Amino acid sequence: MLTHLDSQGRANMVDVTDKAVTSREALAEARVRMRPQTLQMIVAGGHPKGDVFAVARIAGIQAAKRTHELIPLCHPLLLTGISVELQALGEDVVQIRARCKLAGQTGVEMEALTAASVAALTIYDMCKAVDRDMTIEAVRLLEKQGGKSGHFIAGEPR
Repeated sequence: MLTHLDSQGRANMVDVTDKAVTSREALAEARVRMRPQTLQMIVAGGHPKGDVFAVARIAGIQAAKRTHELIPLCHPLLLTGISVELQALGEDVVQIRARCKLAGQTGVEMEALTAASVAALTIYDMCKAVDRDMTIEAVRLLEKQGGKSGHFIAGEPR
């Protein structure tokens, strides 16, 4: 039985020793809503701090690799693939999609969610001087494949 509680009811890291190694992949999303002029500045490459999307992409990748240091009870994982894609949606939203992959004994959902979240926070940090009304929205798991629990797609019946 997989649980974060030991026999005395104390929190501990799940023991995955006996789980099979399988290919696992997760896709997560976050969105940053901002003023249209802020997004125009980012897309045009006119931000005084540099390429906002490039910095956010690197921050997301670094965060995925360090998820076990940020989220209690997460396993340290040897990720074999991490991608963070950013794009403007409409005139006031940046969509961030983070994908993490590995062959291992536990899933990568937390790594993908962490990558998307930290990329969004990086955009906020870089742009807060020009737009303090930004919001980070819709951080969610979009898809998960592999492992015992099978394939998950957000919004599909289970």
